[in-house]
Amino acid sequence: MGGNQTWVTEVTLLGFLVDPALEFFLFALFFLFYTLTLLGNGVILGLICSDSRLHTPMYFFLSHLAIIDMSYASNNVPKMLANLVSQKRTISFVPCITQIFLYVAFAATECLILVVMSYDRYVAICHPLHYTFIMSWRVCTVLAVTSWAFSFLWDLVHLVLILRLPFCGPHEINHFFCEVLSVLKLACADTRLNEIILCVSCVFILLGPLCLVLVSYTHILLAILRIQSGEGRRKAFSTCSSHLCVVGLFFGSAIVLYMTPKSSHSQEQRKILSLFYSLFNPMLNPLIYSLRNAEVKGALRRFLGKKRSW
Repeated sequence: MGGNQTWVTEVTLLGFLVDPALEFFLFALFFLFYTLTLLGNGVILGLICSDSRLHTPMYFFLSHLAIIDMSYASNNVPKMLANLVSQKRTISFVPCITQIFLYVAFAATECLILVVMSYDRYVAICHPLHYTFIMSWRVCTVLAVTSWAFSFLWDLVHLVLILRLPFCGPHEINHFFCEVLSVLKLACADTRLNEIILCVSCVFILLGPLCLVLVSYTHILLAILRIQSGEGRRKAFSTCSSHLCVVGLFFGSAIVLYMTPKSSHSQEQRKILSLFYSLFNPMLNPLIYSLRNAEVKGALRRFLGKKRSW
């Protein structure tokens, strides 16, 4: 490296390249979405904790999904909102690396939790007589803890590989947060190993779990078609449809963002995809579960009924 290279201590997040007048509109819009994300997931989490009828494995994993969605959005959105109304759009390098670490860790955890949720539905529909034995609270706790622990430990590999790189510029990131591919462009060394590991992660953390989900739902669909009662089929479909919607939104946007050729999307399109992935999905998840799930709506009605009686 030449002597005129300087080490990066902070970088500028360029964010969305729009007119200043539009930035205030975007701030109000994204602030509303972020508030709805925290409120919606918070309500889901509160209902699951307070209503004993929702103390089942399905809602245990749904509570983890709500925690992930709130954490996921809170990792990126507050800084993005601050940059929309501030002239100083810099972020120190340590918080930037922390943002990358949490972003990847929460994404990997959500992938695994969605797989566990599909397995739970598979056992409930295909092996209902053995459900309480197979999905015991001990098994559920082990599956949840393993999902969190594996994701954060695997993410440490990315962190170590990033920290070994020398970063000497440029001092600008053309994104609204420290996204891993954008940060790698700041390195003044060979980043092929990082890109290979990221590609391997996409295969094992995105395609692998997606295949497991599809296998589970193939068995579920075959089991549902064998149900003689129309009411039984309707109930079985209703318990799975909300989860399938969440799976489709999450894996679909992630695969388009990270597993399509880089040349197929401009940087501005990648920002929009990242925004959908990190803000819109966490906001939509509680709406999907509340609108399509009779038990969640029933718990909400019972909670509101208690409030009125008080």
